[in-house]
Amino acid sequence: MPETLSLSRPAPAGNPVETALSLGRTFARTAALHDRTAELPVANFQALRQAGLMGLTAPGPLGGRGAGLAEAAAVIGAIAGGEPSTALILFMHYTNLAAIPRGRWDPALVEEVVGSGATQGALINLLRVEPELGSPARGGLPLTTARATGSGWEISGHKIYSTGSTALGWMLVWAKTDEAVPRVGRFVVPAGSPGTHIKQSWNALGMRATASHDVIFDKVTVPARYAADLRTPDQRKGKEPIEAAWHGTLLAAVYDAIARSARDWLVTFLNERKPASLGAPLATLPRFQEAVGEIEKRLLVNRSLIERTGRDVDNGLAPPAEDSALLKVIVTENAIAVVEQCVKLSSNHGINRDNPLERHFRDVLCGRIHTPQDDSALAASGRRALSRWSAEP
Repeated sequence: MPETLSLSRPAPAGNPVETALSLGRTFARTAALHDRTAELPVANFQALRQAGLMGLTAPGPLGGRGAGLAEAAAVIGAIAGGEPSTALILFMHYTNLAAIPRGRWDPALVEEVVGSGATQGALINLLRVEPELGSPARGGLPLTTARATGSGWEISGHKIYSTGSTALGWMLVWAKTDEAVPRVGRFVVPAGSPGTHIKQSWNALGMRATASHDVIFDKVTVPARYAADLRTPDQRKGKEPIEAAWHGTLLAAVYDAIARSARDWLVTFLNERKPASLGAPLATLPRFQEAVGEIEKRLLVNRSLIERTGRDVDNGLAPPAEDSALLKVIVTENAIAVVEQCVKLSSNHGINRDNPLERHFRDVLCGRIHTPQDDSALAASGRRALSRWSAEP
């Protein structure tokens, strides 16, 4: 497997959350630089690996810590508070480390992919979105196709918005087979495989350091055993509740942390800003106290949802997939509202590029784009509620 980082055996993490909080503070010092240059923060992942955090959610027998969802969410939030692009890539890595061992994968392939992700820091992500199809979460077959060869598979296609592309060790490519009745699944492509090309296309409003570039596969060959969980479309019924909970909760933790960083900046600003006409800090005015109270209300809801879901899942009580989708929507919308309020309360200071608040504003808006998006999450929840109605007296 090609290595994208300089790797040696990681040091074990003591308290992962405390370690992540310390790293988050360090990452915050270069966050503005990575935002300006739109360069993936490779050094951050080297630091995460050296701290023993890259294998946090992998099972112990595969070299990981076997952390549950609650601990993983706390770690993701701690990192996102400092540099959210790093946290977004790490969230996707963590979900794969946790999900692959539960899936329909050959045990040897699980050991190879998850083991290297845990012990060597090889980043893992699933590449699903395409130019024509968009997100497969809304249905449809991918155009990316795997053709059976005598010894394996030959993959050709085009993926977009491939988060972490330039730093990945393993690309899990969502593709269909060329069989008469196509099957779809993940084809494991080691980064740097011949025929794999990364097009530097990511130039977004926010989360600019995620390297979410296009990846083009031109007759990339992989062994037969690198095909995972191939099924016909009618055999797939959406995310399992536990997978939906991990995805929704960790994604929510990223954007909640951005909102908390914005709140922290605002609190400092309101305490330090003393207009000459007032002769006292803005924080002494009831208007600002009430507004900050509204912010705290939203953040309390977010924290309660994230922490409760983490505890429930760790206790074997994964909520319905529809509820995890709603969690993502509620938390991200609250986070956006918090940062918008921070900008409103700080006036021109909030949109000044010399201050981090305008970056938090751009970053938090990206929360609306991730699957599940608001309309699909709300419609699914509405259908479930309406289906409970019975005409019987």
